[in-house]
Amino acid sequence: MKILLAISEVHPFSKTGGLADMAGALGKALAHAGHEVRIVTPLYRGIREKFPAMRRVEWQFNLPLGAKWEQGNLWALELEKGLTVYFIEHPGFFDRPGIYQENNISYADNAARFIFFSKCVAQLARYSPWRPDVVHVHDWQSALVPVLMLHQKRAEGWGNPPPTCLTIHNLAYQGIFPAGAFALTNLPAEFFTPDGAEFYKQLNCLKAGIVFADAITTVSPRYAREITTESLGCGLDDRLRQRRKQLFGILNGVDYGEWNTTKNSFLPHAYTVTRLAGKAANKLALQKELGLPQRKDAPLFGTISRLAEQKGVDIELGALEEMLSSDIQFILLGSGSSVFERGYQKLAKRFPDKVAVRVGYDEGLAHRIEAACDFYLMPSQFEPCGLNQMYSLRYGTVPVVRATGGLDDSVIDFTQDTMRANGIKFQEYSARALAKGIRKALAIYGQPELFRRFRQNAMRADFSWEQTVGEYLRAYDAAKVFSAGQDSQTAGRVP
Repeated sequence: MKILLAISEVHPFSKTGGLADMAGALGKALAHAGHEVRIVTPLYRGIREKFPAMRRVEWQFNLPLGAKWEQGNLWALELEKGLTVYFIEHPGFFDRPGIYQENNISYADNAARFIFFSKCVAQLARYSPWRPDVVHVHDWQSALVPVLMLHQKRAEGWGNPPPTCLTIHNLAYQGIFPAGAFALTNLPAEFFTPDGAEFYKQLNCLKAGIVFADAITTVSPRYAREITTESLGCGLDDRLRQRRKQLFGILNGVDYGEWNTTKNSFLPHAYTVTRLAGKAANKLALQKELGLPQRKDAPLFGTISRLAEQKGVDIELGALEEMLSSDIQFILLGSGSSVFERGYQKLAKRFPDKVAVRVGYDEGLAHRIEAACDFYLMPSQFEPCGLNQMYSLRYGTVPVVRATGGLDDSVIDFTQDTMRANGIKFQEYSARALAKGIRKALAIYGQPELFRRFRQNAMRADFSWEQTVGEYLRAYDAAKVFSAGQDSQTAGRVP
């Protein structure tokens, strides 16, 4: 199968979070399964310098964006057999310090930037000599691709366009812009209705994808159920309930080529599930690196996170206020809200022998935190999938998570299975409930044999992409079936 993946960020070229990790890993896994994969993503600042092997493709985009025309170029880099990355070059849109924002302020022209990107994807799908069998778009930044392709099928004579699949990584981010931004799509007004891209008189890019994509996936089975409820549907639960037959929950996989404990240049000491001495050595090394007392016996907790309320950092700060009176250490790596950044930094000043905070993101340090810690805290309000709890499991770092979304799907609590337990779950979203979870962690830590079993269960958990690929292929097949009858099913929405 020929698969075109359209994604706004892809590791190792660009990254703000787990979307980039998933994109790169899915592309590789599909290629390893024998499929031809092309990933298309913007050419952000610095990528060409870091990857000089990429080449300019004899292809130029000249596309309308409202009343103006915008030009762009295409670059390509073959990563491995069956996997090529296409980069959309438009310096005015993508040659910037940030991907979506600077100084926590979103770029004012994000609508224009990603509508242009979506139009480039649609043009590649239609006119490239390499014709995809399915177009798989991700999140709001490329969610307009299905409606652009549908319009070209109906009004411009595109005889047999490939089916489309939309993956929702986080329903809370929908790409909502003033109504005037719809003009940038150059689509007929019939698409800007309550049954289309219009959302309370604004343009909602993700809603357009939900309405018009042939299949929809989310990044965990539980999240697929949660977003059809009023409490977690972010105003789109009714649309998602209407598309329930085309909605698939597929738990993200982990690229164990990147996230492993034996052949990892980021880790000073290798270790395995049966030889854990290296993990203890990594703990001492990280304590020294971050200026904490080197204590093998002190339970070490860690968090790597975007500092936003969704991630539960407010209740984590509250729980740490209570639990730092115990004999524990805590490490944070993350950035985001200045309020939360200051909150953690104040905690580190008050408890210099117990708390180390690094604001920002450092790939190597992220691996070392995962490898060194005894427990990983992930108290999210909601979590479509989450990857860090899976990284933690592979690194033998027992996760303490709130039972939501992919966290609930991937972690096994003692109350669920006493012999296979690999983590700790709590239900209530509160500092008190998280503190209780930390106390459970300390009780397990105080029983070396039990803790060792938790750790070994964690490291044996398998979230490899090889088993996940089959579920995406089934979603693609479903998209083909739905696409064949889509005109009759959507005729009532768009004349």
